[in-house]
This record gives sequence, structure tokens and C-alpha cells, in this order.
Amino acid sequence: MKKIVINVSYDRFCVSHKAIVRLRALGQPDALREEDRGAHWPAAAGPREPSLNRYGALIPRDDEHLVRVVEELGSEANGHCADLKVVLIPDDVLWTIDMADGLERVSEVHRSWQ
Repeated sequence: MKKIVINVSYDRFCVSHKAIVRLRALGQPDALREEDRGAHWPAAAGPREPSLNRYGALIPRDDEHLVRVVEELGSEANGHCADLKVVLIPDDVLWTIDMADGLERVSEVHRSWQ
């Protein structure tokens, strides 16, 4: 089974400062390229500070490091107004993340025409 991280909150997907620090320690390439704004203000990088808890938008949702960090940290991985969840899908499914009533979900890719 493949693991994918989604946001089940009505705001955008993001991870916390604590999560991005852990992702950087694991060597996740997208996290290493992202500026760590919280490093300059570590005391202010708590979960209630929105400007320092909106990381990870470019990290692939099936990235093994992202999945690991979300599973390790639980709710502490949630970025500002995010509620992250790991979803299991079959390995052979072509998938995409879409929105349903304002919440993310994993859907199987299918064909469509106009």
C-alpha cells in the first residue's frame, strides 16, 4: 500500500516549523531548498505563529520523509490551520489530490474529455 499525506482542514496544505526542521534533518530535498524562517526567530516559531508554520507546499505528498514525519509528530506536524492525515491507497493506482467540500481527498486518476 502507498501512503499519501492530505490536509483534512479547510485551509491550505502546510507543515509546521517543527516538521520542516525534522524533514531537513532527514535530508528531504524540497525541505532543504525551502528557507527556514523560524531559524531566525526560534522562540516565535510555535504552532500559533502563522508566518512561521506554512512550509512544505512543494514536497510531494507521497514522499517517504513527509509521511514519516507526519506519522512521527502527529498533530505537531500540522502547519497553520492544517490537519494532516496519512491515507493508504493500493500501490498500482494512479492518483491525484482534489478537493471535496473544501477538504482534500485522494482520487484515482481517470480520463475525461471536453
